[in-house]
Amino acid sequence: MLEPRVDTEEEILGLYRAHLSKGRATLAELFGSHMEVESSGAWLTTSDGERFLNAGGYGVFIMGARHPIVVEEVARQLHTHPTATRILLEPTVARAAEALTAITPAGLDRVHFALSGAEAVETGLKLARANGHKRTVSFKGGYHGKTLGALSATAKEVYQAPFRPLIPDVLHLPFGDIDALRAELAAHPGEVAVIIEPVQGEGGVIIPPKGFLKQVEEAVREYEGFLILDEVQTGFGRLGEWWGADIEGVTPDVLLAGKALGGGIVPVSAAIATRKAFRPFDKDPYVHTATFSGQPLLMAAVQGAVRAVQEERLVTRSMDLGARLLPRIEEIARRNIPELVVDVRGQGLLIGVELVEAGLAGELLIELFNHGVVANHSMNGSSVVRFTPPAILADSDVEFLLDSFDKATLDLVRGSATMPEGGK
Repeated sequence: MLEPRVDTEEEILGLYRAHLSKGRATLAELFGSHMEVESSGAWLTTSDGERFLNAGGYGVFIMGARHPIVVEEVARQLHTHPTATRILLEPTVARAAEALTAITPAGLDRVHFALSGAEAVETGLKLARANGHKRTVSFKGGYHGKTLGALSATAKEVYQAPFRPLIPDVLHLPFGDIDALRAELAAHPGEVAVIIEPVQGEGGVIIPPKGFLKQVEEAVREYEGFLILDEVQTGFGRLGEWWGADIEGVTPDVLLAGKALGGGIVPVSAAIATRKAFRPFDKDPYVHTATFSGQPLLMAAVQGAVRAVQEERLVTRSMDLGARLLPRIEEIARRNIPELVVDVRGQGLLIGVELVEAGLAGELLIELFNHGVVANHSMNGSSVVRFTPPAILADSDVEFLLDSFDKATLDLVRGSATMPEGGK
């Protein structure tokens, strides 16, 4: 048996600089060069034995880390048949597709599995193209990934600029503006594919006007468009429903899932489509493929993840915890940093705290870390600190999170008060 390697923070930081990313190494130094080595439930542990509540992870950990149901399914598959030939029938992919289509909106019956959320987005965009929809509409602030097609739909200049020219005929409209969308659909009937998030997570937890998603669906149907609902971050219980689509009773042509789909264990994503939308892939099974699509080990994780959410009622738990956390986070922010906070908003366990500038958001993330909580920034909304805690939080975890946020905001305002002019 191999002896466990003893890694030092200094050595790993050097390897990051040598082989991975100097920028990523610098970011790690801002957080004290801590090295995470273990995780369980809502908590992670560093190499020096410190424990942190994980309210980050970009939405992956709806059931926490190493959930026993998922671990059991993955371990069983690992010791029997982890990777398939993709020539013969293989039961885990069929059962995973059955489990997934049982919890998505009615009519979404076909599944293509992938690894990353961006791959799922590419699948959705390709299905739109294969069905004759050559123009794409996405929304300002939206985030869909950084592969070339997904990046074309991700409306942020800093990510797009180095890689132009991107995919042509992509238009970014204001999120929540149904009139602008209807005008574009009317100008190009039968040609437009619309890709949209129910809530813009990376945009900074931007919640559209009530009823907007349903209006989008109705407009797309009226003008014979194609609707792709990107639920890579919002799906699988994160918003207090299985899917954001369920909140307004929407059935897209393609629904995209990821992040939590792998149960916090392995990377899995999926594009779940109607039979009509999926027809080009039904016609030719080799027109869109990937070597590790439907890998048995990953499919075991999907089945375990669905079971864990169902058996532990994590969708309801997400709704209840979100209703408990959001008003208290807002009360603390309004009390401790009234001049620094712009807004506190959220749905389920996707909660954002918007500050007056991006630098303060970075400082708040560091202060939270100093008080034992991991949270995230928002890639398209850099002034927003985002909380995506798991739905398995115990009462003591909730109080720890709120107490840490209280202390972190107090430290933030002290630091802001003593910072020299222009130093933010």
